[in-house]
Amino acid sequence: MNIGSYTLLIARPSGNLGWWPRAGIAAAAAVLLWWAARGSQVSFGELAKGLPWIADFLSRMFPPNWAFLDKLVQPAIETIQIAIWGTLLAVILALPVCFLAARNLTPNMAVYHAVRQVLNITRGINEIILALVFVAAVGLGPFPGVLALAVHGAGMLGKFFSESIEEIDQGPIEALRSTGAGPIQIIIFGVLPQVITAWIAVVLYRFETNLRQATVLGMVGAGGIGFELVGSMKLFQYQDTATCILVIIVMVMAADYMSTQLRARIQQGSR
Repeated sequence: MNIGSYTLLIARPSGNLGWWPRAGIAAAAAVLLWWAARGSQVSFGELAKGLPWIADFLSRMFPPNWAFLDKLVQPAIETIQIAIWGTLLAVILALPVCFLAARNLTPNMAVYHAVRQVLNITRGINEIILALVFVAAVGLGPFPGVLALAVHGAGMLGKFFSESIEEIDQGPIEALRSTGAGPIQIIIFGVLPQVITAWIAVVLYRFETNLRQATVLGMVGAGGIGFELVGSMKLFQYQDTATCILVIIVMVMAADYMSTQLRARIQQGSR
């Protein structure tokens, strides 16, 4: 059975070796999974033993302390603000370098590989680690969270942006070059019209991710509702913790709904 250029594993094998290559791949995959399970100490038995403790912890969280909602309004707004500015700065940082990280637009391969490695480094460092660094640099508060999301997001968006550029139709690019158009004109009239829809969708998804991450960054002193979440847990105020978690879930669900609607409108408009 073929789907495009891919052959499913259930298709009848071709060649003299028959099923042996696939059996070897399956055996290698099984060994890899066993090795990973041992290294990560996967134990469903231990999980089963810990279920009563999980149930006890959850029972202490209910009912949520709805009176605590008044204290969460400002932290929740702060979390949204962190996500907005983290996403905006990530886009600003990613835009200049994404064209250099695309094979079909980079001036030479040395620049391409150098920029790619920079993007790998920025997205390879976890947001929490970046937040700790920026907290040490600029102090506690939401600004370190903004910087952490911006740096990590720039690496992610730069990668997505450059890969979108590499997949564009080269016809308009060659036509513009043949007329003597410069690099800026090629980007504005040849590249952006082909990638802008995909870029907007990726930016919206990144905002969703940043909203979730912003709640976590508060745990290391980067402001937002995560700071209240950690504070309530340290004080063993688990009902307040439950309220924080519910507010975070509502925020993420609302962001997901809004971004889904925006992406649908953008896709309809691009047809």
